Amino acid sequence: MKLAIFGAGMIVHDFMKVVHDLPEIELRAILGTETDVPGMKALKEAHGIEMIYTDLAECLADETVDTVYVALPNHLHYHFAKEALLQGKHVICEKPFTLKKSELLALAAIAKEKQLILIEAITNQYLANYQAIKAQLTELGDLKLIECNYSQYSSRYDLFKEGTVLPAFNPKMGGGALMDINIYNIHFVVGLLGTPNAVHYHANIEQGIDTSGVLLLDYDQTKVVCIGAKDSTATIRSTIQGTKGSIIVNGPTNVLDSYAYEALKTPAVTIDRKVNEHRMYEEFKMFQQVIASNDQSFAEDRLAHSQRVMDVVEAALADAQINLG
Repeated sequence: MKLAIFGAGMIVHDFMKVVHDLPEIELRAILGTETDVPGMKALKEAHGIEMIYTDLAECLADETVDTVYVALPNHLHYHFAKEALLQGKHVICEKPFTLKKSELLALAAIAKEKQLILIEAITNQYLANYQAIKAQLTELGDLKLIECNYSQYSSRYDLFKEGTVLPAFNPKMGGGALMDINIYNIHFVVGLLGTPNAVHYHANIEQGIDTSGVLLLDYDQTKVVCIGAKDSTATIRSTIQGTKGSIIVNGPTNVLDSYAYEALKTPAVTIDRKVNEHRMYEEFKMFQQVIASNDQSFAEDRLAHSQRVMDVVEAALADAQINLG
């Protein structure tokens, strides 16, 4: 993979912590704004990135680049992913894929026409611990309840209350608790159970954006609660309860550091199958393999999952009467 990174924010700095564990990935370029240049120069020097660009067309014209990682603010994902696909680049796009399902479908159509890989960077779907949880679900008997709580007080919330609206709380930029952190819970659940029968979102809304909320998903006999908060905090934990046992994940659903399995009336057993300490390793290892082999079947399967997640997101936003973008 000959990679161009779009963006120079926190997620990019986090990615740089693991990219050198993936020798198949060549860092060919980084794209940002003029104000990003000092930071991009530091990243170039520290990590051996070949080129710095501030012009999208120039970056996409770089023939040494075959793949783009879109790590920009949410509202920019669609435009930059579309331009990359149109110029014949494979695209890895940070979550949330797009702000609207129609945008995701438009990107998928371009990727299919050009036989390019288009895939969402969503860590939990690729973690070995997640795959282990999926495999162990049958041991829990009939699934009754799932609760995922990802609540993390945001320093930006203080600024938001004072009148400074940054992207994380800007409805026009795809901000809010649902799109920022609860979406990890949605991916976690939809990856396990598929599309729910009903979706309801009870949100705390300030200035048109959800600062926290409770998402209810109905799967007939299985009832799901996904909590996401940026205006308050609590122990971050997920539980899956069945008639024969339970699984408890301590920590956020985008990390899945380990989990405890507890059969009925039996002491809990801690399970940890992770391959690398960094949560992004396993997804980018897979992305490299998929792009190298142009595995369209795998990419289509992952796009179908992302579309199911977007169905939940749109239903939740509509239920809470939140208008993004």
